[in-house]
Amino acid sequence: MSGETWSHRLVRPMVRPLVGTGVTPNHLTTLRLLTGLAACAALISGSPGWAWWGGWLWVISLLLDYADGELARLGRMATPGGHLYDYAADNVVNSALFLAMGLGLRHSAVGHWTIVLGLISGGSVCMTGFLSEDIERRLPAGGKAWAGAFGFYPEDLLYLVAPLAWLDQLLPLLLAAAVGAPAAMIVMGLRLMRLTSGTPAGWPLGREHTA
Repeated sequence: MSGETWSHRLVRPMVRPLVGTGVTPNHLTTLRLLTGLAACAALISGSPGWAWWGGWLWVISLLLDYADGELARLGRMATPGGHLYDYAADNVVNSALFLAMGLGLRHSAVGHWTIVLGLISGGSVCMTGFLSEDIERRLPAGGKAWAGAFGFYPEDLLYLVAPLAWLDQLLPLLLAAAVGAPAAMIVMGLRLMRLTSGTPAGWPLGREHTA
């Protein structure tokens, strides 16, 4: 399956002028990390005003996540070290997001149980990231742990964080993540077991899309 996504198409015109300027994919990955953590910090407050800013920072962080890989491809600057840095930044930010949501929703109707839900979701997302990376190391070049369709990939669901933050509706997302993230972790664990035992991993293993 092609690695082309709508997000890649969106960021490509933005990063093309950066080719040959001295700006590297690692610079964009660092911005991705900083804006993502800033979005998390804004969500921790639990304030609708800060959540509004957190939503915008999160959109910027997601776009930068695609931009670093796109710059690496356009400028022929892809390196194993850059891939590792990108992977680590993604795992840190995506895991921290759900913990931040749990902390920010501690005054909701669910009370401090949201912190537990945030820990479950964030921990599962982190572990899923480790498992997915291990799977991709065992696949042929360009292999991807999750396949997508119609220009979208499962991780694109994270775009929902922004509008839900603006609408003060992050609690349903956290509740869904507390179920979905552990389920994804189990699925990746089973697929890794199949790969290590020599059994084909099956759907939804797909081709590369580098974010």
